[in-house]
Amino acid sequence: MSHAAAAVNGREIIQLQNACKDYRMGRQAVRALVDVTISFGRGSFWAIMGPSGSGKSTLMNILGCLDRLTRGTYLLENRDVGGLDDDALSGFRLSRLGFIFQSFNLIPQLTVQQNIELPLHYLGWKPETAARRARELAAGVGLQERLDHRPAELSGGQMQRVAIARALANDPHIIFADEPTGNLDTATGEQIMASLAALHGQGKTIVMVTHESHIADFAERKLHLVDGRIERIDG
Repeated sequence: MSHAAAAVNGREIIQLQNACKDYRMGRQAVRALVDVTISFGRGSFWAIMGPSGSGKSTLMNILGCLDRLTRGTYLLENRDVGGLDDDALSGFRLSRLGFIFQSFNLIPQLTVQQNIELPLHYLGWKPETAARRARELAAGVGLQERLDHRPAELSGGQMQRVAIARALANDPHIIFADEPTGNLDTATGEQIMASLAALHGQGKTIVMVTHESHIADFAERKLHLVDGRIERIDG
């Protein structure tokens, strides 16, 4: 067993060991993450913070299995995801993770219900079961009267609530939220964060990227990055 694997216990859902990510821009190598070692407990709520270019988005992409490390180890639920091929990684992401994005990433041609159902179709759910699950989730975020509406007919806050419902469709083990209030006014942003806090209260693990300190205050712990390195951890 590797040192990284030995370090994981039953309470840790994420374990990064000496994580590095390099990008090549022309002839120059840019180090986006540098020897990041950290673990996140199951059921915790983390905010990842730092200035532009600090590595926040890179770290989020690595944790969400949207990108791969250049060097180091990433254990997710005690499994080394670096050893998975692209298809297995995609399946792992689809079945266990949920994503909420600043730009909502809803499909404009689909209704609220169809957007929420989409991950379930990829998972092979029966259409009637997926539809029932989508209706339940829409009701949970107060959109039961908007099932047949398309994104263009919704407010920003309503679109983000659809995105939250979609992120919950597969009953994910971890929810990743990338600047979830970035396109919302202050009052609506507070409502969205209250929804995330409620999900955390139900036991969900949440990892959020934000540059806003008042939004980060909803999290239990704050990870501050500078130049791809951990500067400090609060909480």
